[in-house]
Amino acid sequence: MTGRRTFVLIDGENIDATLGNSVLGRRPLPEERPRWERVTSFIEEEWQQPVTGLFFLNASNGNLPTGFVQALLAMDYRPIPLSGRADEKVVDIGILRTLEALRDREDADVVLGSHDADFAEELGALLGDGRRVGVLGFREFTSTQLGHDGISHFDLEYDVRAFNAELPRVRIIPLAEFDPTFFLR
Repeated sequence: MTGRRTFVLIDGENIDATLGNSVLGRRPLPEERPRWERVTSFIEEEWQQPVTGLFFLNASNGNLPTGFVQALLAMDYRPIPLSGRADEKVVDIGILRTLEALRDREDADVVLGSHDADFAEELGALLGDGRRVGVLGFREFTSTQLGHDGISHFDLEYDVRAFNAELPRVRIIPLAEFDPTFFLR
């Protein structure tokens, strides 16, 4: 392990909406939800350094999802419940402010769990000076604007293996990664 640290910023609303609307076409069952502890373990192993998980939540309705917050705390995530006006995308604003603050941290690498193009400029600004930057989500739904050279991409299902159930995804498979036995089950 090095003296560096990776901050994993999870846009919970975006990941949940993509999973429910685009992948499943319905509300996910408990076994179809990501196992968030696998995300931080994967990134820690992949980049060989400590990881701090930050999970951004929209709490504008005044309610804190206590059970979920307790689960996040048990997985060593720092829940960040934000509130704001109805016209504010509080999670996006919170993540953008955090990405901006991380520019001043020379010892920090960043992985963003989101598919949202709104973060492209701030992620791009973090590149350089030896900093590693990554995006985590479902590759086929990740905005192409998050595809800067130098940004690593981690698929929640195929790379991280964050799910207990196989998801009904259809994706383009690079020939070098094609395993026909997967389709012969």
